[in-house]
Amino acid sequence: MGGDLGTFSDPRSVAIVGASADPAKWGYWLARGALRGAHRRSVHLVNAGSAVIDGVASVPSLRALPEPPELVVLCAPAATVPAVVDEALELGAKGFLGITAGIDAAHDDPGLERRMAAEIRAAGARIVGPNCLGIYDAASELELAWGSFQPGSLAVVSQSGQLGLEMAGLAAHAGLGISRFVSIGNQVDVTAVDVLDDLVDSEATKAVVLYLEGFADGRALLAALARLRDAGKPVVVLTVGASEASRVAARSHTGALTAATDVVAAACRAVGAVLVDTPAQAVDLAHLLLGSPLPAGRRIAVVSDSGGQGAIAADTLAREGLRVPRLAPQTSAGLAALLPASAGVANPVDLAGAGERDLDTYARVVEALLRSGDIDAVVLSGYFGCYGDDTPELVERELEVVKTLADAVRVHGRPVVVHSMSSDSDAVRSMRAHAVPTLHTVDAVARSLALAADLAEQPGGLVPEVAPSSAGTGDPLPYLEGRARIAASGVRYPAAEAVHTAEDVRRASGRLTAPYVLKAGWLEHKTDVGGVAVALADADAAVAAFRGMLARLGEGAYVLEEMDGRRDTVELIVGAHRDPSFGPVVLVGIGGVQAEVYRDVRIGLAPVTQEQGRRMVESLRGYPVLTGWRGRPPVDVDAAASVVAAVSRLLAEQPDVAECEINPLRVGPDAAVAVDALVVAAPDDAQIPARTRTGAQP
Repeated sequence: MGGDLGTFSDPRSVAIVGASADPAKWGYWLARGALRGAHRRSVHLVNAGSAVIDGVASVPSLRALPEPPELVVLCAPAATVPAVVDEALELGAKGFLGITAGIDAAHDDPGLERRMAAEIRAAGARIVGPNCLGIYDAASELELAWGSFQPGSLAVVSQSGQLGLEMAGLAAHAGLGISRFVSIGNQVDVTAVDVLDDLVDSEATKAVVLYLEGFADGRALLAALARLRDAGKPVVVLTVGASEASRVAARSHTGALTAATDVVAAACRAVGAVLVDTPAQAVDLAHLLLGSPLPAGRRIAVVSDSGGQGAIAADTLAREGLRVPRLAPQTSAGLAALLPASAGVANPVDLAGAGERDLDTYARVVEALLRSGDIDAVVLSGYFGCYGDDTPELVERELEVVKTLADAVRVHGRPVVVHSMSSDSDAVRSMRAHAVPTLHTVDAVARSLALAADLAEQPGGLVPEVAPSSAGTGDPLPYLEGRARIAASGVRYPAAEAVHTAEDVRRASGRLTAPYVLKAGWLEHKTDVGGVAVALADADAAVAAFRGMLARLGEGAYVLEEMDGRRDTVELIVGAHRDPSFGPVVLVGIGGVQAEVYRDVRIGLAPVTQEQGRRMVESLRGYPVLTGWRGRPPVDVDAAASVVAAVSRLLAEQPDVAECEINPLRVGPDAAVAVDALVVAAPDDAQIPARTRTGAQP
């Protein structure tokens, strides 16, 4: 690793403290791995019992070594680790790899590991771990971890050592291999951000898979992911939903609708990374990101030597949000000239046995599709990749077709993804080596291609800067103050006035335009307790509604508001709150009183631009309702997107606001009008500008 972490990638000398001759122990694996790199560096084994591993004798302590070690691997019993660290620092060690777990518990001292890390930093050294599985670097032949690794171009950074090892194994099985493996463990010193930053300059690393269970400083992590993206190294993220977003005691629907992994996914999208669900998905997607072009869109052509497999592939792709469009007549005519009369040439393309008669048919058909302009990617599904295995005489012919496919991908700049019935043949290995991603199930192909399309659509940009803010929430602002605060960001509201008596209502009704809405402005969820009366046709109706509400709810800050009576509107919810890890996030979804029932939402890392806000709206499942449904006119999506951007800026720029929500935002053909507001102050609300305390209308 570069900079002050260089000792963890290519140290001049390594000492394994706790080396063991017992193959069942960690010390044995670490010693054997270290010794495999003995031609690159000095390797020393330390064991109080003078163990011998692969013919190399150990010494009883670090002081008995012929030279001070640069990197010390801590695999000794937890009770002895602090003394070993002290001894190593006295000798001038520059790095520690902490394998041993339970150091705090062994000393009945919950803060010992952190203090030990501070001591190490104060001495000018660093520590990875403790409680980690180890590190591996293919370029420097440094192997200090449990398990075995195959060299390659994928880096794995994992908070869980065993999960990281699983992904390394999957990568090896898939022919990708590992450039660097770092199990970060407890992160008492070296963090995931440090390791990711170091990978920016790793020549051997072409893509990264990251597994984290917590995001202590989410924005710093995103900045590191953005630097990797800018270096041309895509990142795949795996997590278990450790962001605290879903555990925030939010007052709004926004908090209830914001799942933890949704926030992580939004954060990843913001910087051009991709969140996946499983280790297998991470490695499958890495296939597409290592050398293969990303699809420029979602139009997929399916080519198969089996009608059934082609149809299944088309259905599976559609379920992942991809399109299998009918090919243009001229494209189908060109394919028909290459194939038997019984072939299907609409999409999916069924070769009808032409591939078996002439393997070159695969390449000719795929190249014709890539050249057509009708599609953004080709999925080749079925038997290809098996010919050489089943008929050895066809190995070379099949490999020639592979080369032609790879050349076509390079020339046309569109990906070809193969679903092969063979998981490991000469042809499969060759396709993977030539940046033609090849997976063993069509499910994996469809999922990976959809994620790659997502990445291409939102490649990410700069990490948005936000104003610092304290954690937690304070009290909600009164309704008129809250809507004034949101309106000042550029959101349109109907005219409204504060009312406290029946006479106030009658006077206000003379200045406002009927019909009216009466609201109990101090309540957070007004509809649930009868705190809203709508469609009040005149002053008498407004006064009657006020008297009834006053009798039920008592005195308070009531508000009389003009009712937005426009026809052909769609109700959305737009909200924002502060995630403890990633800061402000913004949400848009299908709104109204049933927002939590539909749970049709999209989340973005605030602030977002209007263009990003529009993409959020367009990605909703219910988006067709906004574009004109059953003859209704389309609504003003740009106006809705402007509100999403405005609400996101409110939280990003104003640290005294912890949470805000508009539900509903009524979007019509001509404008978007907010008819509700919830603004919750940060714990220290003294910074709220005086103009929002007056209750005056903007």
